[in-house]
Amino acid sequence: MDTHPASPADPRQEASLVLITGMSGAGRKEAATVLEEMGWYVADNLPPELIMRMVELSFESDSPVERLAIVTDVRSRDFVGSLTDVLTGLHDSGRRPVVLYLDADDATLVRRYGQVRRTHPLQGSDTLQAGIDRERDMLRGIRQRADVVIDTTGTSVHDLRRELEDYFTALTDHRERVTVQSFGFKNGAPRDLDLLFDARFLPNPYWEPELKEHSGLEPAVADYVLNRPEAEAYLDALVTVLVTALPGYRREGKRFITVGVGCTGGQHRSPALAEALSGRLRELADLDVRTVHRDLVRFEHRPGNGGDPQ
Repeated sequence: MDTHPASPADPRQEASLVLITGMSGAGRKEAATVLEEMGWYVADNLPPELIMRMVELSFESDSPVERLAIVTDVRSRDFVGSLTDVLTGLHDSGRRPVVLYLDADDATLVRRYGQVRRTHPLQGSDTLQAGIDRERDMLRGIRQRADVVIDTTGTSVHDLRRELEDYFTALTDHRERVTVQSFGFKNGAPRDLDLLFDARFLPNPYWEPELKEHSGLEPAVADYVLNRPEAEAYLDALVTVLVTALPGYRREGKRFITVGVGCTGGQHRSPALAEALSGRLRELADLDVRTVHRDLVRFEHRPGNGGDPQ
């Protein structure tokens, strides 16, 4: 991963500057709206070559701007190189922005573009898919440098707004945020994970008639999954991995860590294990631990429930 170490700048600076980028159609517009409503000054569609100047003006002593969010997208072939230079320049000046990257899978982006009937900025005379492929290739390095990656595939506008509000509210809290997310591999692994763990080696409550229709959040299912030596040993190992990795994430300036725990369908084993892991992590000092069960609430993301983020 191409990451620059965090500078020892005043941590309040980190909470006052955000760069929002990512795939076209993945939710940058919604992110900008949320930040404006939260009192941030938002500069939208700012090309990379103007970002440094905007930051300098916004944080001069007589500037009324206290928190600045800059939304930038891929409008030119030199976008990635220019934005990389901007990030390096900001680091060198002692100001480390939080980089938020919005993403979604190709099928979702194609569907969203079809709904709004727009052409992709890199499409040219080719197909929409060709434009998406070019953009994804160009942004690969920027995605790796992002502090926060939010995958909006299958996410409603309301869910994205809640997640964004949660992230940006947390910027004033200097603890590391660890999100433990359960999911089902049959629905695809989340794209925004920092660490991924597999619970499919554990016996599956799905095959027990009295447990099949219940979830891993219920005591009977959780006991079935967790009350066995291999589950206990696995939890011990997961905590050890995270405790070992956290100092490195902290050194690299990464304050938002997303841990995925997957099973086949995301209904039984992974929710039970994710809850147990979150409970253990909450016992550690200086961590803000959240738990999300992606596939227990998939019914909330059906068409018509809040629309798509753009």
